[in-house]
Amino acid sequence: MNNLNSENSKSRYSVETACPYCEGIFEHSAWCATQDPQVGYAYQIVADASKLTAGDCLILHSLGVAWVECAREVAV
Repeated sequence: MNNLNSENSKSRYSVETACPYCEGIFEHSAWCATQDPQVGYAYQIVADASKLTAGDCLILHSLGVAWVECAREVAV
């Protein structure tokens, strides 16, 4: 009888239900973008440079970072 319950729990938790950031199935890692606001901010600015704060933009500019748009290749 217990095997039936374990089969149900296995089907609920799978790779498809894993977090896309930390790949946690049962719980998120401490560094996950959904758990840590600083990590979430880092993910956001990598995906969209317009989300940089003015201060971070100034710091990165002074370090020589140049933000440019990258053309994404679309597979047809």
